[in-house]
Amino acid sequence: MKFPAYPRYKPSGVEWLGDVPEKWDVKRLKYSARYCVSNVDKVPADDELPVRLCNYTDVYYNDHIRPDMDLMETTATAEEIKRFHLDVGDVVITKDSEEWNDIAIPALVVESALDLVCGYHLAIVSPDRNNLTGNYLLRAFQSCAINQQFQLAASGVTRYGLPKSSIGEAWLPLPPPGEQQAIADFLDAETARLDALLAKRRALIEKLQEKRTALISRTITRGLNPNAKLKASGIEWLGDIPEHWELTKIRYIALLKSGDSITAEELEANGEFPVYGGNGLRGYFSKFTHSGHYVLIGRQGALCGNVNYASGKFFASEHAVVVSPLVNFAVVWLGELLRVMNLNQYSVSAAQPGLSVGTISALKIPVPPFPEQAAIAKFLDRETAKIDRMVEKVGAAIGKLQEYRTALITAAVTGKIDVSKIRP
Repeated sequence: MKFPAYPRYKPSGVEWLGDVPEKWDVKRLKYSARYCVSNVDKVPADDELPVRLCNYTDVYYNDHIRPDMDLMETTATAEEIKRFHLDVGDVVITKDSEEWNDIAIPALVVESALDLVCGYHLAIVSPDRNNLTGNYLLRAFQSCAINQQFQLAASGVTRYGLPKSSIGEAWLPLPPPGEQQAIADFLDAETARLDALLAKRRALIEKLQEKRTALISRTITRGLNPNAKLKASGIEWLGDIPEHWELTKIRYIALLKSGDSITAEELEANGEFPVYGGNGLRGYFSKFTHSGHYVLIGRQGALCGNVNYASGKFFASEHAVVVSPLVNFAVVWLGELLRVMNLNQYSVSAAQPGLSVGTISALKIPVPPFPEQAAIAKFLDRETAKIDRMVEKVGAAIGKLQEYRTALITAAVTGKIDVSKIRP
């Protein structure tokens, strides 16, 4: 859709901004807003007052902040509550991040409460209500052109931080306040429409992924013949299986070995052989311990029970269990079966959850004849590829919608669209 432009423009005086509408100003943010960086941590103290804390993720994943959100309950001093209280119209931005392009992600405070306080790693930008509206400022922070000033100002290597002074030095296009409100209203309506489309497409991806999971689970545990006679497996999670399938412990059909210890300092960016951990590729190394086709199981931590594949020559860390099927067993069939089994349920509950080789080896699994294993693996390769292609197409459509959403916001707040000429 092509939107109308303003009738007359003038030079902004800022090279990257170019021309702006004739009646607009361009000023540094410090002349239109107050800003501060919060230092309120999450740790409660007995001598402090109870507060609801707006944290990094609350801002990162939401356009708007309200006290009825699922905010952290903690404490803060009376002075911290006074300095970092969030008022309606304030814009909260991310000040620190592991990625430079996550700097200055904004959220607008649309409702407040006496105990609503801004947390650590965030900055509060309070617009001067006489010449800057909060809902327009939200959209300005969301625009590529304006947001890039903050990304460029952030410094760091493994973690990036935005200096407080750089917030105020940013250039901001300033329409008259009434026009700011009109731009914000236009963008609210348009982004709501786009967000609804995005939600539908994300829901479609979830359904496709659920269909993929159900297809794998059903095929791995019941085979390809829907009319096959069934028998009780005696295993709660498995239920009935085809009558001609066997039940056996994993140790009788595969060799399991936990990897060797390797530190992060030993990893190389471009070594001769890949190093796999509990969640796949970790880096490279100058030697290998395995050669062939294997299933890898994550053994520790949050990725305990995670299943991946490896082939060729590689090195496996101590965080992975290497599963080597014995003769006449299909690797993909075995890997997908292990994935369906949800191995994490067998981990030992501790500060660091863990799966032992002995625990996995002792688990019973259904075993179809080898030709049927191969047929199941081939069928799943074909059918899941179809679903994956659909997911990829929907994902590409989501990407284009997100790009259009950002471009629309940027065009509106930099004066490329005259919203007064757009019919509702």
